[in-house]
Amino acid sequence: MVSCENPVQDHYTSSKPLTRWWWFASEIKKADVADQLEWLKANGFGGVEVAWVYPLNRMQRDTVNTTPKQLWLSEEWGDVVRYCKEYADSLGLSVDFTFGSLWPFGDLLVKPEESSKEFGHPEFRQWISGSWEYPKKGLVLDHLNKEAFLNYAGRTGKALEPAMKTGRPSGIFVDSWEVETHNLWTTGFDSIFMARYGYDITTCMQSDILSADYAGQRYDYMKLISDLIIKNFYMPFTEKAHELGGFSRGQCSGSPTDIISSYASLDVPESEAMLYEPYFTRIVASAAALAGKNIVSAETFTCLYGWPREHMREEKVTDLKIVADALFAHGLNQIVWHGMPFNTKGSDTISFYATVHVGKAGALSKEIPAFNQYLETLSGYMRKGKSYSDVAIYLPAEDAWIAGEMPKEKQLPWAWGEYEFRYLEVPEEIRGWQPVWINGEFLKDGRQMTEDGRKTTEDGRKSTTVVGHRSSVLTVGNCKFSALYVDSKYLDYEVLRTMVSLAEGGMKVCLKQVPEEAGYVKHPEFGSLVKRLKELSSPDWHRVVPGRPLVEGADMPWFWARQDGKEMYIFFAHPVAKEFKYPVRYGQADTAETLTKKISINFSGKTIPVDLVFKPYQSLLVNVSRSGTVRFLDLPWN
Repeated sequence: MVSCENPVQDHYTSSKPLTRWWWFASEIKKADVADQLEWLKANGFGGVEVAWVYPLNRMQRDTVNTTPKQLWLSEEWGDVVRYCKEYADSLGLSVDFTFGSLWPFGDLLVKPEESSKEFGHPEFRQWISGSWEYPKKGLVLDHLNKEAFLNYAGRTGKALEPAMKTGRPSGIFVDSWEVETHNLWTTGFDSIFMARYGYDITTCMQSDILSADYAGQRYDYMKLISDLIIKNFYMPFTEKAHELGGFSRGQCSGSPTDIISSYASLDVPESEAMLYEPYFTRIVASAAALAGKNIVSAETFTCLYGWPREHMREEKVTDLKIVADALFAHGLNQIVWHGMPFNTKGSDTISFYATVHVGKAGALSKEIPAFNQYLETLSGYMRKGKSYSDVAIYLPAEDAWIAGEMPKEKQLPWAWGEYEFRYLEVPEEIRGWQPVWINGEFLKDGRQMTEDGRKTTEDGRKSTTVVGHRSSVLTVGNCKFSALYVDSKYLDYEVLRTMVSLAEGGMKVCLKQVPEEAGYVKHPEFGSLVKRLKELSSPDWHRVVPGRPLVEGADMPWFWARQDGKEMYIFFAHPVAKEFKYPVRYGQADTAETLTKKISINFSGKTIPVDLVFKPYQSLLVNVSRSGTVRFLDLPWN
């Protein structure tokens, strides 16, 4: 299991939203730090994530003049960082720290042999040109090289340690993947690959690993890339956070990894919007539920109206609310505003280019306190109990890795690969069950029990009974699954073996198509295993699960449910949220009107008809008791 045990359980003291706080390279004064922290406290924020970035003269492409500033990772720098933590702690605010300057990780001390690599181009260098140390440039870290990460983490962690070990535990943060991914490589990759798969990958790399001729080899390549990144970067990152007395928080979006396993390796997995569509958050929330993590955060409101400066300081809070609600309806329960630029006391003139503006000036300033109260209240409800689970849906990593590139019309300047799962939504026929995405690792490591409590698998690996008609439950982390939904063109051999074992143990399986084997090296038994799984499953979902979903109705709004003992909390986003995609149209929430959706909630053996009446901009939070009583809960500023 990739998840690391975390000694810190209570990551944040409240459900109040956080904000990213950009510290531009300069002589940071303690009085200015205190002033902004006090403003945040007064306006309903629960904490900050300090993100160190370039000096402001970079925006004028000034590479000649040097801005006076504390030297990066120096004692003077560490002193003001520790003061920030101490003062925030005295105000009851939390403080997380980006584990470096700018993104992705790297600095001036990364050696060429420790830097990110591209196959066939030993001269390749990916530079960080906008860090605290601007105009000097540093190299991006090789994220497949554990020793390189540990060297980087050693010096960064040493400078942060006094602040990290002051007051309450802090998180260290890793942003989304922005390492160049085409032909990603590391020293010794060819030898590791040969030892694992028994053939030479370099021939395919020299031609074009993305070619249709190399579909099987591409899967093997991506699988090893994923394993190395998780084991040599994400897991050591979390271990470093614990060593510093804190916890890891981060985004794995965009990384060429098994996205569920990589997110599960972090203590607080984080989504992102609007550079990712709201429904991507279900993947993040699924990883959290599978790994037993209760907090799911999201970098929120990034490039809301487009890239990068549309309607700066003119943002409409109603647009922000619908975006936030769309994320809550996919499993979010901790907002991280994106965000607040550092400004000196008495001013609010500096902006950050890719965000809504958090500060004393701007269109949002008067709206923020009430809006934050809404976000705090809803986040609190969405942390009660555990995310509801009954149906697991297999995340088709094999299909994505074999597909390679997205169609050109779906690509973005910063995104090209299907491995990102940017456009993956759950099938409509199972949406009412609030399906949880799952991967091979968690299927294998789950614990399967028959309805009478007898164990039918040993750690999800060896079936001790062969029963195709008896039902069973698979327990994984915070989840309990009675059925598995699989719609994959390709399956990994080991994953298929696990699915057959689960089906033989009584797991109900819906197999929508007959899979082919992923990977270049084939297994003779694959065909017989597919035949066996077909015998134990059905492509007809309603034959597999004849019962009724948690929520049913025509054109259901997005929703997310949490079960807290004998109660269920279900949040329904306003139906207009389904129309929100990047970029949001300025004032798009103004199109919201009063709408009624007739649904039924099936809970505790009862079917309860409910009319959801959505007023403009309004979303709904419903509490359902075991007795069938339905209450609409009041949310401030809704």
